[in-house]
Amino acid sequence: MNKREKTPEQALRSLMNLCVKAERSEFDVRRLLGRWGIAAEERQRIVDALVRERFVDNRRYAEAYVREKVRFSGWGRFKIRAALRAKRIDESIIEEALGQVDGASMREKLEHRLRIKMDRTKARDEYDLRGKLLRYGAGLGFDTDMVLEVVEHLLAERKEILEN
Repeated sequence: MNKREKTPEQALRSLMNLCVKAERSEFDVRRLLGRWGIAAEERQRIVDALVRERFVDNRRYAEAYVREKVRFSGWGRFKIRAALRAKRIDESIIEEALGQVDGASMREKLEHRLRIKMDRTKARDEYDLRGKLLRYGAGLGFDTDMVLEVVEHLLAERKEILEN
């Protein structure tokens, strides 16, 4: 057995320790088990045990993931949804987790991020700046209408300041 491989018992203990420290999805657990050289039938047995003992819970994982990405990373709904889909989280769980996010706080996060971006961005003119801000906001995963609304608000605010 090489250094990265583990026995099923070692893998279970390691995963229990990891899951106590931070939320993990079933997908994350399966990927780790594969890296550790655990056979497919043993992987399923270990995942089932972790789920049964509530060390792993995709619903709890999705809720924590959404909170973290909104609060600390400033991501929008689309980017969060895509990341959770990549982790093979069920669509109903994703929708439920995203439903707990307050739309007003999402808008505030977007406005904050766009304000910073606007201050740091070099642009030839307002048209160029608008395009850069729109692309940045969309890249963060926010709804296009919300991004457009916030960008227009910030540009109007900026124009008013420059005129006075």
